[in-house]
Amino acid sequence: MASDPTAERILAEITVMLVETVGDDFLLEEEVTADTTFNEDLALESIEFVAFAELLQQRYGTAVDLMAFLAEKDMEEILAMTVGDLVAHIAGRLPTTPAPVV
Repeated sequence: MASDPTAERILAEITVMLVETVGDDFLLEEEVTADTTFNEDLALESIEFVAFAELLQQRYGTAVDLMAFLAEKDMEEILAMTVGDLVAHIAGRLPTTPAPVV
């Protein structure tokens, strides 16, 4: 992911939203990376997940619907979901800017 500036930007934005959701103190202990899991590493509670989903929708609009994304997964996939999985989903849902014509 390090070579993809869009993914890096989305990861940074998600990290800010996670700090807003769970608090700075919690996330200071570990850096949020693409491999960070929502369940095991971040231990998000359901109410925090809902708040996080709202922040995602405020930032990215209706193109990124976390609840619809989760509805496509089974429980095992949801529990194993990483921040990188979400970054890839968001990157795939955002409109792409065409390269300038030279």
